[in-house]
Amino acid sequence: MHPEANQIQEAESMKGNARAKRIWLLVALIVVCVVVFAVHAGRLLVVDAPERSDVILVLAGETNLRPVRALALLDQGYARRVVIDVPRAARIYNSTEVELAQKYIQTLPQAASIEVCPIDGLSTRDESHDAERCLAHEPGNRILIVTSDFHTRRALSIFRHEIRDKSFSVAASRDDASFGVDWWKHRQWAKFFFDEWLRVLWWNGIERWR
Repeated sequence: MHPEANQIQEAESMKGNARAKRIWLLVALIVVCVVVFAVHAGRLLVVDAPERSDVILVLAGETNLRPVRALALLDQGYARRVVIDVPRAARIYNSTEVELAQKYIQTLPQAASIEVCPIDGLSTRDESHDAERCLAHEPGNRILIVTSDFHTRRALSIFRHEIRDKSFSVAASRDDASFGVDWWKHRQWAKFFFDEWLRVLWWNGIERWR
């Protein structure tokens, strides 16, 4: 074979090897980035930064630890009032959730400082508008949201976007049976992790722009 042809083949081979190395380096970099993100993605969902407010708003959903966290914050002086969102149509056997919530409140020493807000919305965005109507009857514009830890970042973003005339902070209610920031350690944690990240992406990519 002609020497020049050998040189051309060698040059092309070197270019091919260099290109393959760049591709593998890019793939390795992407894998590292994905792994690093996955390790920290659970923590990115959680915002626990309560601020002194006028009203504590407990979002609908989990009905044990969220109210407990709200009552603790009330006793610590973070606000003087608590509003608890409760689905209007939901029933447990022969009682509505609103009736059960009101009975629960009556057993509390802080009952005079707590109100039930019946809501109809099924999404956090819809709930923000239902809650806005209840908050209109409460004094002050500073609202402290209490919700499950994995839901805090998205809930805070939604309420700030949908209700512009009030300021919001958020406190996380933790339930180790449902979620942990090291989401890969338990099947249930992984389920909530993936579900919430899908909702975060949907909210930021589509829903907030409608």
